[in-house]
Amino acid sequence: MENFPMRAWSVRMYLLDEDGKEIPATIFEKATYKLHPSFAKPNQTFKSPPFEIKEEGWGEFDMEIILTAVEKGGDYPIKHDLNFQSEMYESQHVLTFKNPKPAFMQVLKDTGGSIQGDDTNGVIKQKRGASKLNSEGAEGGATESAKKRKRGTQTIDMERLADGLQKLHADDLLEVIKIVHDNKTSETYTKNDPELGEFHVDLYTLPDSCLRMLWDYTVSKVDA
Repeated sequence: MENFPMRAWSVRMYLLDEDGKEIPATIFEKATYKLHPSFAKPNQTFKSPPFEIKEEGWGEFDMEIILTAVEKGGDYPIKHDLNFQSEMYESQHVLTFKNPKPAFMQVLKDTGGSIQGDDTNGVIKQKRGASKLNSEGAEGGATESAKKRKRGTQTIDMERLADGLQKLHADDLLEVIKIVHDNKTSETYTKNDPELGEFHVDLYTLPDSCLRMLWDYTVSKVDA
């Protein structure tokens, strides 16, 4: 536009490991940028890390970036405030992976990022601008005893249990939390975040008796 200088800009994605070092964002298979409709190509998709887009324009705007996870892990939209107040800047987003499939869980672990959480929810923090991702998501790895117990839970469909827990109503979830608290052991991993209204539990660290109670309760509510 006349009297407005054209500016070159770019956005790219990274993961950050535990030490804050950049690593490729290989948990995503593509990134789709939805630009202002005034651009000649307002929708642009990139299929290899760092998913860098390079463009030029005179105006600032909010763009949507849709990150598509590998292993059919779903789409995760984020908003990016493109502005020219600084030559380079970063900001952070949080992505939550609900009930990630085992194949995607393994990809998360293999990234080398800081993995925490549980088998039913994964959380990943993302920085944008010269965009970076802070990986935090999903299970951090069971203890040896939990791994042994993992082989002993074959009578319970753990994936179905995790999926069923996601379908429970708020009142039902209060009972689930009570069951976990009343029957957990010293090896059970739980995390309570009152501010976000979230409760996390690693199902594989629960004793078999507690898993059976959760299974019976969940089935009675979901299949009712």
